[in-house]
Amino acid sequence: MSIDPRFSVLVDGYTYFECPRWHEDRLWLSDFYTGQVIRVALDGQVERMADVPQQPSGLGWLPDGRLLIVSMRDRKLLRREPNGQLVVHADLSGMAAGHLNDMVVDAQGRAYVGNFGFDLMGGGTPATAVLARVDPDGSVHRAADGLYFPNGSMITPDGRTLIVCETIGNRISAFDIAADGSLGPRRDWACFGDPPPLTDVASAMGALKALPDGATMDAEGAVWFSDSGRNCVVRVAPGGEVLDTLSTGSMGTFACALGGPDGHTLFICVAPDFHEEARKAAREAAVWTTRVQVPHAGRP
Repeated sequence: MSIDPRFSVLVDGYTYFECPRWHEDRLWLSDFYTGQVIRVALDGQVERMADVPQQPSGLGWLPDGRLLIVSMRDRKLLRREPNGQLVVHADLSGMAAGHLNDMVVDAQGRAYVGNFGFDLMGGGTPATAVLARVDPDGSVHRAADGLYFPNGSMITPDGRTLIVCETIGNRISAFDIAADGSLGPRRDWACFGDPPPLTDVASAMGALKALPDGATMDAEGAVWFSDSGRNCVVRVAPGGEVLDTLSTGSMGTFACALGGPDGHTLFICVAPDFHEEARKAAREAAVWTTRVQVPHAGRP
């Protein structure tokens, strides 16, 4: 398949990439349907770092360097020990109403974890979701309620604000972070339209002007997000002004991250669609890269 010359292929031949993170000079990724967490060097060399039977998603690191991995289907947060063993860091099954999803971990090791809120792949009725906070000791707390599919999350460089993409909410939200990790009231960081009706998936999707999925913050305080309904990545300023849009053509885009040695590389996770059975049966997911003017900032 030929692609726009603005993009280069870093790695391909996987099922469905999510949650790219630039860490220790490598791009870390979850591949949903092979259950792998991998890391990729800029020359395309791949290392397999973990196997997660219940589908890996969000990635982050504790202050001591241990990797945290979201295990989507059993709604647990796993921790990779120095010897490579995976152990349960926290069980979120009592709080999450759908599969766990993306995550960001702050400098103190507190993980903010989203979930679908309903059975997306099984045709469930859309519903709002809880955002959970997992403290370094593994205790689970309710951080925020009433979010429309909380997804790509970022923390500002000063550690004082959490930004969360709400994929079926027509918005990106922001929360002040208190010293103990609790969150203040939700406010709009960017708004693209009214929240949709939650009667059924088709009606909800049809009412959306943007579907902000995985996202990353740059040094000017703008956010690049993957629009999972429009086959593009979008750079948006606080308040919602669209600063740039890059089309990914026939490929959908579901997550992105800034990184590379100078922070100016935008890594974009692409696949033909997000439908589970189609992605399980194929090896069509890839990471594309492109250079951007403003480098990364803050925690991914």
